[in-house]
Amino acid sequence: MTSSLQSAPAAPARTRLPMLGLLALSFSVFLSITAEMMPTGLLPEMSAELGVSEGQIGLLVTIFAFTVVLTSTTLIRVTQRLPRHALMIAILVTLAVCNVLTAVMPSYGWIVAARVIGGLAHGMFWALTPAYAARLVPAELIGRAITIALTGGTLAMVLGVPLGTALGHAVGWRFAFAGVAVALLIGAIAVAIFLPRVPADPADPPREEGAPRSRNIAPIALLCVVVALTMTGYYSFLTYIAPFLLDRVGLPVELLSVALLVFGAAGALSLVFTGGILTRYPIPGVVIGLAGITVTVSIVAVSAHIPWLVLAAMGLWGFFFGLVPPLAQTTMLRSATPRQRDTAGAFYTTAFNVGIGGGALVGAVLLENIGLGALPVFAATLTAVALILFLISRRTIVDAVARNS
Repeated sequence: MTSSLQSAPAAPARTRLPMLGLLALSFSVFLSITAEMMPTGLLPEMSAELGVSEGQIGLLVTIFAFTVVLTSTTLIRVTQRLPRHALMIAILVTLAVCNVLTAVMPSYGWIVAARVIGGLAHGMFWALTPAYAARLVPAELIGRAITIALTGGTLAMVLGVPLGTALGHAVGWRFAFAGVAVALLIGAIAVAIFLPRVPADPADPPREEGAPRSRNIAPIALLCVVVALTMTGYYSFLTYIAPFLLDRVGLPVELLSVALLVFGAAGALSLVFTGGILTRYPIPGVVIGLAGITVTVSIVAVSAHIPWLVLAAMGLWGFFFGLVPPLAQTTMLRSATPRQRDTAGAFYTTAFNVGIGGGALVGAVLLENIGLGALPVFAATLTAVALILFLISRRTIVDAVARNS
């Protein structure tokens, strides 16, 4: 797959960040991921109205994510010659349509079909975003531009679920999906107005016969595995956090959205660090994030009978998790050569959504066969494995970043 960072004509040199464009992109990323994760905070309401189990509602996240896994790389290749600006707008409109369909469809089967449509668009959008942001700025500002663009993704993962839950409890889950659809249309308008245009991608030049393959493939692959493991653990628990807090911890239902908002607010604080000092030290930042997730989720696993301790640990869990996605993405793109960045972005998207879909699926199996108590144990264990793998492969990743600095 071509790199839009080297092969295509360069965007005009900029000495400052195009903040309005990057913020429009970040807002759109927030909405895209929020749309993906909306069912997680509304499991009881959707389950009751549609007449299916909470596990089946959780599988809506799996279906969305696995659609991304199966189609994003192919769709990026097929659309590589299309204007990126127009493609971004079309993707956001498609996501809005997906959420409208989810809001109005009468049965579970039709909602599954709507989620497949959303997965097709979401995978393309998430794969395009980092490379698009990088092309808007000179090389020395790429890290900051990507961090700003991906901030919306981090906010969606720590705030999107609680906000969607609060909206669903206030007006009903169907109106909540409709509200996200309206917001996505606003995001499409913002992108149309504020996001600078970049050229379409040219075709890939063929690799010369006998030419050595890039040494950067190994660190990219290792980072993808770390991301997939981390996201699988995170979403195996987060997808079913509502029944865990209500049934296992005994939290009153009227406090559920408040607890999730506190969780999200704590996670949002991590953006101060990812946008500041840790942007310059992303590899230690990933280590801190993974270690913090392992410890805090372990505390949740053993203290379900102490609600205040669970809530405190969840706040710290949100904070440490907020460090991982933007810093892992930054590390990934710094490990890749300019020609590899589009491909690395697509692989990262695939790994991320393997984790989301796989986590929701494994969580459903654990929920049905073992019970709610198994969810945080599994999440903490898998994150610990990701941390160990990252520490083992740290030297390989550091060397790749140094080669491309």
